[in-house]
Amino acid sequence: MFLEITIRRNPELVREAFKLHRQGLIESNTYVIDLDAVRENARLIKDSAEKHGIKLYFITKQFGRNPILAKTISEVGIEKAVAVDIDEARVLYRNGIKIGHLGHLVQIPTSAIKEALAMKPEVITCFDVDKIKQINEVAKEMGVVQNILLRVVGDQDYFYPGQEGGIKLEDLENTAKKIKTLTHVKIVGVTSFPCFLYNENSHRIEPTENTLTVKKAANLLREIGFEITQINGPSSTCVSSIPLLEKMGFTHGEPGHAFTGTTPLHAHSFEPEKPAIVYVSEVSHIFEDRAYVLGGGLYRRARVQKAYVPSKELLLDVDDIPPEFIDYYIPIKKNKNRVNVGDTVIFAFRTQIFVTRAKLAVIGGLQKGEPNLLGIFNPLGDQIVI
Repeated sequence: MFLEITIRRNPELVREAFKLHRQGLIESNTYVIDLDAVRENARLIKDSAEKHGIKLYFITKQFGRNPILAKTISEVGIEKAVAVDIDEARVLYRNGIKIGHLGHLVQIPTSAIKEALAMKPEVITCFDVDKIKQINEVAKEMGVVQNILLRVVGDQDYFYPGQEGGIKLEDLENTAKKIKTLTHVKIVGVTSFPCFLYNENSHRIEPTENTLTVKKAANLLREIGFEITQINGPSSTCVSSIPLLEKMGFTHGEPGHAFTGTTPLHAHSFEPEKPAIVYVSEVSHIFEDRAYVLGGGLYRRARVQKAYVPSKELLLDVDDIPPEFIDYYIPIKKNKNRVNVGDTVIFAFRTQIFVTRAKLAVIGGLQKGEPNLLGIFNPLGDQIVI
């Protein structure tokens, strides 16, 4: 999905990934990330947000909760992170990253609420009153008041399968009044997901129906006396979409894929953010007209289409990936080209590293001509080499 644009816009990354694999410094099934490009992308995103009056929380799950990348982004000036679940919050907090938004997609488990509140998140998103009551009781024991966002749902809203949930718009007023009686939580905003998505027909990032629901919810809460300071519009936040956040009246965005230049928009147009990630593996075996590449790092929505064999400068097609597929191998079509067992193969596709079994190598100094392998990590943010 992103291979050809990465070869064109960040050839240094492709060359260095190939070199590291040939030298045995990284193994197959390893993502390689260009820290210099991530830093510059973060600066561009921050500058755009400041220009348009949008506040940001950064997402790390896509690049495996990596502490080096998280610290770099925070040093640029996007200081607080999204933790989509409690495990991500733990990794970030342990590495000194401030937690801005917790519970973004995954609600806090009951037994972990006290631990979560001790991290002092700026806001916690809640899907229903029962979870809010649990948070209120723990906050009361700890002597704190926790700011919360309500995830709101309209009849025509879109959710990814298995991610449904929230307070229905028609129930919002009564629900909010019940929450207002709780002494140790405070409603400060509303959110949903996804609020913005890439439209393959218009080739633009556009608002979903969810954005209208969120705006209606914010207005309703203000009308009944709540001070709403955050209208959070996550999904596809990048330099090009931030003006749309402002136009739609949102206050907060949550960039993630934009740091590595891998939102769907980046695959189809020349965007300010530079491609910053590739996936490296090698040919395991040949069978008929297929070269089978060692896998482990694919993601169901990767839509991987092309593979690059640098030693032969071959750009080859990847077989269609069926739903029952387990990525022990990634089959690529040789098309009568000579491909050998052990050849390095490079891919670039949309990923969520934290749900893979891949490794992640972080390279610094690449854009200055001084590449340096800073560390190799597992997909959950723990350093395993260097």
